[in-house]
Amino acid sequence: MIKIEKLCKRLGDTEILKELSLNVPKGAVYGLMGLNGAGKTTVIKHLAGFVEPDSGSITIEGQPIKDNEELKSRVLIIPDDLFFFNSYRLKDMKRYYRKIYKNWNEERFGEMTKDFSLDINKNMMKFSKGMKKQAAFCLALSTTPDYLILDEPIDGLDPIVRRKLWHYIMGDVAEREMTVLISSHNAREMEDVCNYIGIIAGGRMIFEGDLLEIMPTSIEEIFLEKLGGGRDEI
Repeated sequence: MIKIEKLCKRLGDTEILKELSLNVPKGAVYGLMGLNGAGKTTVIKHLAGFVEPDSGSITIEGQPIKDNEELKSRVLIIPDDLFFFNSYRLKDMKRYYRKIYKNWNEERFGEMTKDFSLDINKNMMKFSKGMKKQAAFCLALSTTPDYLILDEPIDGLDPIVRRKLWHYIMGDVAEREMTVLISSHNAREMEDVCNYIGIIAGGRMIFEGDLLEIMPTSIEEIFLEKLGGGRDEI
């Protein structure tokens, strides 16, 4: 379970997060939604340990993630802004991940790189943006994470690749009870994969719920009701 309680963050005079709380149950696929600038990426950065909160707490399985190497080894985050070492080929990144993550699955890596037609001998800097994102998923899911945290994960990918990625992710959720937190503004796609959603606006959590409890209302309808945006914004 991922639990955030009363998280606050200020940058200069601007409050980015305002006592934001969320709960992601074990084995859930949780869609963290909001318009651009709502604070979604800042929440992800806190979970990754890239920034420190001004106040509030973040725990996974009841433990703070900061300075907890054992817990970090079971959490994989794919940020919107991907990073790879400049001189590394994909197979070099594989070696790097294999050293860090104790549950590395070589068979899964081989299966996924073949499925996505990725050349593991190619320098990562020569990959297209879409190929880099596919490579990031191959590496991430091959670590066999208990927790997968994604920031706008499939933007810019074609429909066939998107379907393949969701197939792998949802397979791990079903087989291993992997917990997934997805930051997105795409209400339609989140409705296909999520069973919980939280909606952020202005740095606050304005809605959180189990989709089974709110059906037949759609995520898109909730999104529009809570944010009052037009359909072209979601």
